[in-house]
Order: sequence, then structure tokens, then C-alpha cells
Amino acid sequence: MNITFRTKKLQKAFNEGAQLEKLQGALRAKKIRVRMKELRAAETLMDFWPPKSPPARCHELHRGQRSGQLSVDLDYPYRLIFVPNHDPLPERKEGGLDWSKVTAIMILGVEDTHD
Repeated sequence: MNITFRTKKLQKAFNEGAQLEKLQGALRAKKIRVRMKELRAAETLMDFWPPKSPPARCHELHRGQRSGQLSVDLDYPYRLIFVPNHDPLPERKEGGLDWSKVTAIMILGVEDTHD
């Protein structure tokens, strides 16, 4: 999977271990590293399609401003938020995102999506 970041500051934080731990804490930083390793190793987002997604629980978000975003679990209630980085978005014939064709994502950040 090709991974980019919304900002250079976010990219720097994710790529420098000490800074990530300082910003997110040791436990969450460890979970972020695990999820990033899983995402980088994936050929497509389909590698996270349920039921293959546990423990990451990758799923699409559909409410309000989060519509079109995806997330994977970190430590409750925090999730790693990202979007497919394709133009146009790959879609299935019957509608919706075609996970099997998503080969690039953009990391938006780490957030509590339950707020």
C-alpha cells in the first residue's frame, strides 16, 4: 500500500519514534506502528475487508464530515483515520468503495470518532 500523510508535520510525527510517543503516549504509539506496518504490507485495502480485519476492525465511516473516511482501531476510543488516495475513487458497479482496488491511502490523523 502506498501511504501519504495529510501534512508534513503528521508524516514527521509518524516517522520519528520519540516524537510519536511524546504526542500519543507509549501504548498508542506502539499500536500506530503496528497498524502502519500492516497497512504498508497490504497489497490493497481488501486485505482488511471483514472478516480479515480483526483486530484492526477496518471500516468505512458514514456520518457527517467523516463520510468517505476509513478507520482502524488503536486503543479505545482512538482510531487511525485515513482516506483512499485515488482520483477518481474506485467504486463497485453496485455502488460503494471497491476495497480491492484501493492501493493508496492518505493518513488524516488519530482521533476519537465517538465524540
